[in-house]
Amino acid sequence: MIKNIKDLPREELFAPGHTMCSGCGPAIAVRWITKFIGNNAIVVNATGCVEVTTTIYPRTAWEHPYIHSLFGNTAAVAGGVERAIGVLSRKGRWDSGDTKVVVIAGDGGTYDIGLQALSGTLERGHRVLYILYDNEAYMNTGIQRSSSTPLYAWTTTTPVGEKVRGKQERKKDIIGIVLSHGIPYVASASVSHIVDLGNKIEKALSYLKEGPTFIRIFAPCVPGWRYPENKTVEVARLAVETGYFPLFEWEKERFRLNPPSNGLVDEQRRVPIVEFLKLQERFSHLSEEQICAIQDEVNRMWEKIKKHLK
Repeated sequence: MIKNIKDLPREELFAPGHTMCSGCGPAIAVRWITKFIGNNAIVVNATGCVEVTTTIYPRTAWEHPYIHSLFGNTAAVAGGVERAIGVLSRKGRWDSGDTKVVVIAGDGGTYDIGLQALSGTLERGHRVLYILYDNEAYMNTGIQRSSSTPLYAWTTTTPVGEKVRGKQERKKDIIGIVLSHGIPYVASASVSHIVDLGNKIEKALSYLKEGPTFIRIFAPCVPGWRYPENKTVEVARLAVETGYFPLFEWEKERFRLNPPSNGLVDEQRRVPIVEFLKLQERFSHLSEEQICAIQDEVNRMWEKIKKHLK
């Protein structure tokens, strides 16, 4: 267990020289993911921001064995790798021991295009850790909305006009969908809380003998959310402190909030959602009524969370 920053791994397994944006949330996530999964792992990465900026031919930023998959089949590819390792191990032709298979995919490749393959992989019980870096839009292809994009957010396909101002649909509940498959471990984490992230990755890997595991990481995007590049961790931390993004674990169907989210059940201890929204120009058009509507969304989510704590 990682108790504090002194316990964090030092070895770097994500090489410098990639072309990810300054302050990129997914870059922070990937750097620490690769540290926490250790050397004996295979990474399967969906098409997206992370892939196109880290694998510019003939170079790569990946120290791990790495497979680039299409947007829609990442989970299926990972399941095939996991089964292949099992077959080779039984035949005595795999000498790398307990090699972990880890998916790293964005919200487009998870919530939308890759949802069918994800569901199939979870239903079949492939022993794969699936990590979603959630930056809430299709950032690589021009900041188009996804079903992870939150209510009222500006994107290039949910523009702000006189009548329709930003996205009109609510964010999809990907955690609820994943939980419906009955897998042993599901968690949320953030680039603002690295010790918590490390412990959750370690725990998710430990459960792979029982089946697939899933972690959703909150990973802000500088150009897509339109905030200063030195504010990424602050934006991510405010997402947690406002209750917009709770830190939690579903461990063998038992729900648990993690610090500091365990103290946010009391509404009075949550930072008002406007503090999170006002740092991002994608929300700069919001009216007072829309801000109140988003705050109400957060409050309703926490009422649901309270029921799981009973």
